[in-house]
Parts: sequence; structure tokens; C-alpha cells
Amino acid sequence: MLFPTFVFGAFFVVVFVVNWLTRPHPTLWKPLMLAASIVFYGWWSWRFVFLLLATIIINWVVGHYAAASLRESDAAAVSGAKRRRWWIRLGVTANLGILGVFKYWDFFAVEMSNLLESFGVSGALPVLEYTLPVGISFYTFQAMSYIIDIGRGRIREMAPMDFAVYLSFFPQLVAGPIVRAAEMAPQLAARPDPRYVPAAEAFGLILSGLFKKVVISSFLASEIVDGVFADPSAHSGLEVVLAVYAYAVQIYADFSGYTDIAIGVALLLGFRFPQNFDNPYRALTLQDFWRRWHMTLSRWLRDYLYVPLGGNRLGRANTYRNLMIVMLLGGLWHGSTWNFVIWGGIHGVVLAVERLLREHRERTGMSPLLPSGIGETVRWLVTFHVVCLAWVFFRSESLSAAMEMLGAVVSFGNYAGTATPLVIAVTFGALAFQFMPSDWFEQLRDGFASLGWASQGAVVGLSLVAIDVLGPTGVAPFIYFQF
Repeated sequence: MLFPTFVFGAFFVVVFVVNWLTRPHPTLWKPLMLAASIVFYGWWSWRFVFLLLATIIINWVVGHYAAASLRESDAAAVSGAKRRRWWIRLGVTANLGILGVFKYWDFFAVEMSNLLESFGVSGALPVLEYTLPVGISFYTFQAMSYIIDIGRGRIREMAPMDFAVYLSFFPQLVAGPIVRAAEMAPQLAARPDPRYVPAAEAFGLILSGLFKKVVISSFLASEIVDGVFADPSAHSGLEVVLAVYAYAVQIYADFSGYTDIAIGVALLLGFRFPQNFDNPYRALTLQDFWRRWHMTLSRWLRDYLYVPLGGNRLGRANTYRNLMIVMLLGGLWHGSTWNFVIWGGIHGVVLAVERLLREHRERTGMSPLLPSGIGETVRWLVTFHVVCLAWVFFRSESLSAAMEMLGAVVSFGNYAGTATPLVIAVTFGALAFQFMPSDWFEQLRDGFASLGWASQGAVVGLSLVAIDVLGPTGVAPFIYFQF
């Protein structure tokens, strides 16, 4: 399927058209960007453009009236606060309702019908069988952060056009990163000059993203991951273990590749998005992993779910409860199956255990059991394999398929030939790359920026040719498009 190829081309077409048309007419930029983003989204399915527009209208109206309640005089402060809370609750309920109908209703209907039948109650809830709108989880979370932050008095109301562009902005519309209004509104208010953008950084991000997706992710998916997960019993335990490691690399290369492209394209338009990945597989604890993986989602769950639940302020038991709630809901955010719930549950349990052990060491003053170097290696191995264990449930089509995959790890089935030297080299090479010095990209970017325009064009052209040659025939859709 060549949808990612269309996405890449559409990105550049939109950037070129918007910059070319709006340079002599800066006031056209926002309407043109909104129109381009709507066309970009509608190319996938025009039916769900109306859902996106409805989300924009509902959340701007809610934000408008919530902001108006903040401007109440002192005499009406109490009634204004009540109205503000009412509007915020209405907005959050509306967003969750839209997300629930399109993403979770069928899961709920099937599970509830099965439960009723187990008690001898006939009849089933209707299954709607909606196509999941691409990007609905991302733009719904952005919309909720906007109205919640207005209710908290942290941001000001955005103009209608600014808010529409913010929620539909095409680079991150379909798969993130989750950009908050506080990060985007100031940039929208001060229209950047597209002639003065960090082009070297932008093209570096775009090329690295293309390489991750087209070469690394697609290669591992076609050469080992898809085949082993489809039929683990036909492969040896060694191949199954390697497939799990390869999937860890695949999903990282796929998702971080997309966000690199999105951040790079936004930079070409003069906008800077927050970083979304920071070498997550070098983490020594699961808590550190979540500070490095899908960072915008991690911060969203922390600020809008974990902290409002009480965070770590209400005692140890409530802290562990809050961790579990956040991670279970984080798993459910990814999809409406029990596999995602289990994936989130594994992370929640291990995060709680890590916190329990850390608090115990701090309370007792216990010294580390192993020397620092060996201890760090052990912690990395444990963290990485917990993440890989959870990925098995994340990737598998069903709970039974996940259990079959785990059972095949210790099997002695016939070797099917998927653990080739190239697959092993790509998998472990990509993992080793996580431990590169943190400033390596900056050094490459500065070197690229120091070249003349002709040399820069040659580097970009040769890089694109190399990516096309090294990538397999056909490119699978981005994994996170389904969320």
C-alpha cells in the first residue's frame, strides 16, 4: 500500500503551495492552510472531514464560553466559575462521546452482549461497524487540552481561524505529535516568514524519518515481523525472540519516523513542534522509557489525568492506583481490544513496582546490590525486555495470538530461515544506534547547513534515491494511523 508515499508528496506540495501563494498576501495564509489541511484529510475520506469540522466548532464554542466566564466581574465570580466548570465538563464529555462512538462503541457492544448472554439474557447491542477516522485520538486529545487549559486559566481563547488551523494543521493531524494550544497559539499569532526557516534541520528530520519508515520499519516488517506474528508455531524459538526484538525496532522506526517528518515539514512552514522521541530503548527504568517514548502523549496523560487524579499527593496506595488507571487508559487510547488494556496493565504494574522499590531504597538507605556498570546493564536488560513483553500484546491480533507467540518463544520448532544475518544486523544495529551521543544529529545538521545550496540539493537528492533503492517494494501504512 502506497499511502505513506502519497503523504510524503502531499506534505511537500502543501508546503510549496502555501508558501508560494501567501508570500505576497500574508493574510491569506491561515485560510489557505485550513483549506489545504481539509483537502489533505479529505483525500483519505471526505465523510470524516465533517467530523473534524464538527470537533473544531464544538471545541471553539466551548472554549469561547469558558473563556467568557473567566472574565466575569468580582460580583459574579462564583456564578462564572460554575459556568466555566459546566462548559469544560460539557466539552470533555462531547469529545469523549465522539471518541467513544467511533472508536469504542463496537468493542463495548460486543463485550456487553457476551456478558448478557452469559447470564442468559438474550438480545445484543447493535454493532455500528464504523471505519475508524484517521487521527481521531490525536486531534481529540488536542481539543480537550485546549478547553481544559482555558478552564485552568493557562491560555487565552484563540481566534476562530487560529483554532481551526491549530486543530487541523496537516503535518501532525493524522498521527501526532500531540501539540498543545499553548505551544501553537503564539506561533500562529506571529506568522513566521517562510523565507527564514531552519531548512537544514527540517530536511535532516524529513530524511531521517523517511529512512526509518521506508527502509528500517518496512524491511523488518516484511522480512520477519509479519510472518512470525502471523504463524509463530512455524518458526523456531530463536526466530520468535528475534521477531519480538525486530518489532520493537519496527514500531519505533515507524512512529518516530512519522513524527520526524511531521516536525520537519512544520519547520519548513516556520513552526516548531515539541520533540516526541528521545532514544527510548536506552532507558534504564520504565519511568525513563515513558519520558522518552511518545513524549507528548506521556505529558498529556500526566497533566490531564494523573495529576487531576491526585498524582502522588494522596498516599502510596492512591499513587499506585493512579499509575494503573493512567496506563490502562493509555493502553485503551491505542485501541479497543483487551490486548491494548493488557499492554497498558503491564506498564502500570511495572511502574508501580519500580516506584515501590525506589521508595524502599530511599526509606532504608539501602545501597545498590551490584556495581554501577553491571547494575545499569541489568536495569537496561530488564527494562527493555519488559517493554518487549508488552509489545507482544500490542502487536498481536488477539489475546490467544499473543499467548501463542509467547509460548513459541520456548519452542523447538523448525528453523524457517527468517533470522538472516541482514535481519539480525538491522535489528541490533538499530538498537545500538540508540546509544549514539545525543549531539550527533546537531553535528550532521550543522555540517549540512554549511554546504552551499547546490551541495545541499545534491545531498537531499542522493539521500532520496538511496532510500528508494534500499526500501522494499511497496510501503505499509504507518502503524499509528490506526489510532
